[in-house]
Amino acid sequence: MPELVDRATFRRLFETFEHTAWRLETRRGYASDRQDPDYQAFLDTGTSTCDPDEPWFINIKAQTDAGKRVGRVRIADKPPTTEQLFLLDYARHNAAVGEDIRYLWREDADHSGLPAEDFWIFDSRIVALLHFDDADNLLNIELITEPAEVVRYCIARDAAMHHAVPYDQFAAQVTQAD
Repeated sequence: MPELVDRATFRRLFETFEHTAWRLETRRGYASDRQDPDYQAFLDTGTSTCDPDEPWFINIKAQTDAGKRVGRVRIADKPPTTEQLFLLDYARHNAAVGEDIRYLWREDADHSGLPAEDFWIFDSRIVALLHFDDADNLLNIELITEPAEVVRYCIARDAAMHHAVPYDQFAAQVTQAD
C-alpha cells in the first residue's frame, strides 16, 4: 500500500534533509508553472522574473549555505516546449541560491533507460514520487522508503547526473539549435 503524504509533510522534507535533495523532472510542462505570474512574464518578455524572498529560495539558500546539496536534472524535448524554455530561463534563479540544475535531452534520457517518473530523493533514503494527471496537475506524493526501491531511483539519479549538462551549457545548445 503506497504511503501518500500531504503537501505540508512533503515541504518539510526540504527543511529536514541532512545531506542531499535531488529531483528528476520528466514532464513536458507543469500546471503549477503555467499558473505562476513569472511564467506570464516569461511569455510577455522572453525572460523570467523572480522574487528572491519566496520561501523556496530562502530555504534552499539556507540549506546550501549549510553545506547541503540540492540539485535536479530536467529532461527536455527537441525542440523544448514553452514550459521547458521557461524553466531553462528560470534555472538561473535556482542556481543563484545554490541549486545544481542540469539538463538532458529526452532522446538521451530514453537511451539511458531513465524512468518517465518525476521524483525527489532525500539523503539517498527517501523517495518522493510525484503523481500527475494528464493536465500536469500534481495529484499526490508517494513516499518510498523500501531500500531496494530507493536504490532503483538512486541508480536513475546517478545515470541522469552522468549524462546531463549544466543548465548554462544546455541553454547554449538550445540557442545554437534556433
